[in-house]
Amino acid sequence: MLNELKSAWKMAIEKELRSYLSTDDIPELAIGQPPKPDMGDAAFPMFPYAKLAHKSPAAVASDIASRLADHPEGEMIPTGPYLNIRFDIPAMADKIIDKAIGDGDEYGRNDSGRGRKVMIEFSCPNTNKPLHLGHMRNDSLGESVSQLIKATGADVMKVNLINNRGVHICKSMLAYKMFGNGETPESTGEKGDHFVGRYYVRFAQWEKEVEKAREENPAIADDPSFVDPDAAAQEMLRAWEAGDADVRALWEKMNKWTLDGLFESYRNMGISFDKLYYESETYKLGRGEVMRGLDLGVFRREDDGSVQVDLAPIGLDKKVLLRRDGTTLYITQDIGTAVRRHEDWPFDSLIYVVATEQNYHFKVLFYILSLLGYKWADELHHLAYGMVNLPEGKMKSREGTVVDADDLLSELSALAKAEIIEKGRENEVGDVEETARKIALGALNYYLLQVQPQRDMVFNPKDSISFSGNTGPYLQYTAARISSILRKADAENFDGVASNGKLLVNDDEKTLVKAIADFPEAVRKAAAGYDPSIIAAALYDAAKTFSHYYHDNQILKAETRELSLSRIKLVKALLQMMKNGFLLLGIPYLETM
Repeated sequence: MLNELKSAWKMAIEKELRSYLSTDDIPELAIGQPPKPDMGDAAFPMFPYAKLAHKSPAAVASDIASRLADHPEGEMIPTGPYLNIRFDIPAMADKIIDKAIGDGDEYGRNDSGRGRKVMIEFSCPNTNKPLHLGHMRNDSLGESVSQLIKATGADVMKVNLINNRGVHICKSMLAYKMFGNGETPESTGEKGDHFVGRYYVRFAQWEKEVEKAREENPAIADDPSFVDPDAAAQEMLRAWEAGDADVRALWEKMNKWTLDGLFESYRNMGISFDKLYYESETYKLGRGEVMRGLDLGVFRREDDGSVQVDLAPIGLDKKVLLRRDGTTLYITQDIGTAVRRHEDWPFDSLIYVVATEQNYHFKVLFYILSLLGYKWADELHHLAYGMVNLPEGKMKSREGTVVDADDLLSELSALAKAEIIEKGRENEVGDVEETARKIALGALNYYLLQVQPQRDMVFNPKDSISFSGNTGPYLQYTAARISSILRKADAENFDGVASNGKLLVNDDEKTLVKAIADFPEAVRKAAAGYDPSIIAAALYDAAKTFSHYYHDNQILKAETRELSLSRIKLVKALLQMMKNGFLLLGIPYLETM
């Protein structure tokens, strides 16, 4: 009801603006939220129209207000450059609260995506190392955006391209062959991905050792027993591509070790996929598409024998698609993989969740697919996300200075467990280990998702696990507190008592009603913009308001039974909103903490 009123006001104000400015070509009117309750419940900024009117934004706001003789329900409050509107929130509270409670787990969902098929690619790990903090941001973002798009009624397929071939994979294999002495994850007691990742770091150390040895004795390269690490890795890759039995056997063994470890991490993080693609099966798929592009005349064979595409129409230089020796590149693979995926599951849209460093790659990929005549290329999207750094700086896999995903979850779980024990809550939470794990997962996902995807961020583990402030555990604790209130309310006798939303008249109550009413719009915006931070902000704002409200007001022992029941229904609707938001962000809901 509240959003319908906001939309009605938007249409009425835009109509007056067109008349006032004598043009239909005006910027879309934004809807904001006033910073204080006494300033109204919706804010319409006039800044975009000041230049067209040759007046100040405040003057435009005043003029439009004076012209709106016939307007929707609500009170106009011109506030400087804003035209603010105040609504009678208590009068509509019952409808808003009843809808949230009545819709239950479906509250906030919509049908805007019904009938659409959306594929989302995320994670895409290498099989030469374990997942680290950067992967975790990718995974949290991919899983959350998948849930958001499902909330629009769309059919979603989550896919993962496992990067299990290439020279970087051979580096781990070669280091193991040189220095492994037959040890295995079982013999060392390590997870398989950690075991293989240790050899990737060992290869980098070996490179430095060889470089130092060359500096001290340049003639060492002439020794028949000398092994150049990089040349040997390239030779192993050639042997792999030629199908060498020994190399393939080692590759299959080490890939299995890594994948076993990676999928254990996914399970612990609550990450899942509907379909897996493997680079070893897809890296040649694009060759036929490139040759077809030659026949179509959209690509060109250069004098050196390579096949290239002219990117001048999109402001870039030429791009090689096949080398002079006919070998493929990473972009060649991605061309073929995109085509194969559409053949496998004819999507309406495909979203790639990949870091901002790959902006160039996806701009080129999407353009090439459009040149090849694929109309669905217009519905390919790169969800670019920023880097995750540590307080002490950037992570580096080759140097072993990354934050390991498993270690981070263990650390966060240990911190949560310590907090539970310190507060003496062991008996109340039941399974302390499982509760601590869920708190850790909530802390991780919320911290990674509260920042807009495109922004770089610094991850501080101790800050993320705090039970106060803008954190996942704070939200979980707020929901648990509301759950406790509702359990106590179940023991109260409200026979013959009717709730009345018109009694919810204080500022915090009106703010909570508005937060519940605005939640479906927040879901719609977050899904449309692939931005879970919108949901995170909505949940945190509501939790802050509830904490203030709970501190200052009696819920179960209010002045009248009617007011108590009205407040109980309000917080029940709020809890439903929070639980639904938790699902969208990958935050486990806990009834007790």
